[in-house]
Amino acid sequence: MQFWMTLVLVLQLLSAVTMIGLVLIQHGKGADMGASFGSGASGSLFGATGSANFLSRSTALCATVFFCCTLALAFLSNGSSQRGNTGGSVLDQPAMAASAAASSGAATPAAGVIPGAVPVSPAAVAPVASAASR
Repeated sequence: MQFWMTLVLVLQLLSAVTMIGLVLIQHGKGADMGASFGSGASGSLFGATGSANFLSRSTALCATVFFCCTLALAFLSNGSSQRGNTGGSVLDQPAMAASAAASSGAATPAAGVIPGAVPVSPAAVAPVASAASR
């Protein structure tokens, strides 16, 4: 399983780097707009550009490979976590660890107590509340 995840990750990184390079070397649609105002170009301002060239088709292919690799990585990572009996989600793991500690009799903090919070006496809170009500 680890081999497939590594292979798909390498393929995804290669397609991402290739796609970045292809996008950077392409000629944008707005690049001809400045030339049409002063150099007498005979094209329409925002008209059709014709059929797609090699660079745009290659970019579309790299984007398709990238998204397929992303879906494959999501599928493989979800499947590996469920086979390991660690739960369905990363967010479920702390809750399961806390419930396991409570069922084993380990010391748990009292309800309503935030671990690491500074205790405040009720006398220190009372003047603040009365000053705010004036």
